[in-house]
Amino acid sequence: MKNSKFAVIGLGRFGSAIARKLSERGAEVLAIDKDETKVDAIKEDVAYAITLDSTDPRNLDSQDISEMDAVVVAIGTNFQDLILTTFALMELDVERIIVRAQDPVQKRILEKIGVKEILSLEDEVSNNVAEQLLNPSVLMSIPLPDDYEIIELKAPRIICNRTLSDIGLREKYFINLITLMRKGQPDGELHILGVPEPTTTIFENDIIVIFGKSKDIDRFLEINE
Repeated sequence: MKNSKFAVIGLGRFGSAIARKLSERGAEVLAIDKDETKVDAIKEDVAYAITLDSTDPRNLDSQDISEMDAVVVAIGTNFQDLILTTFALMELDVERIIVRAQDPVQKRILEKIGVKEILSLEDEVSNNVAEQLLNPSVLMSIPLPDDYEIIELKAPRIICNRTLSDIGLREKYFINLITLMRKGQPDGELHILGVPEPTTTIFENDIIVIFGKSKDIDRFLEINE
């Protein structure tokens, strides 16, 4: 996790929140905006903060943007700049491009040009976005006071086909399994299985909901990647 490298382009409230959250979690973050004031406001909180025009592929290439694990495009004030920046990233063969859409029309346009990961307004919880970037298996994250959090994630393969007593979440990782969800038959919909017992077995494709200290959850995620 600490070796992860991300770029965030567009440093409004949303982009800045994601950049800071990623940086807090130990990622190396490159923050980019053409507004020098916004860059200055975040430069102490991230590894690198650069003022440049992201619509020019040469500018992005000069920052080794293609070496990033993912790039978030969070330009909110100019859709043309957002589209041109996205095209530039595609031309540079960036492995993972995540783009913010302001409305359903923008979302449809981004889908048409081939963007695979689009953030819509209802998804704008920076903690969730950051958590999903750092840990693709994480589906939802709820921060709580005193450095606790609740995480919903796909069951890691290493704990599948094992009972809770065998896995030892409390003993080994100091975290608790709140509940789990499993696809039912024949509807294929996810159903909550209630309060787990020590004899409860976790299967592949289960969704688990865990609670604990952030540092303990991070350790569990790192060990079970």
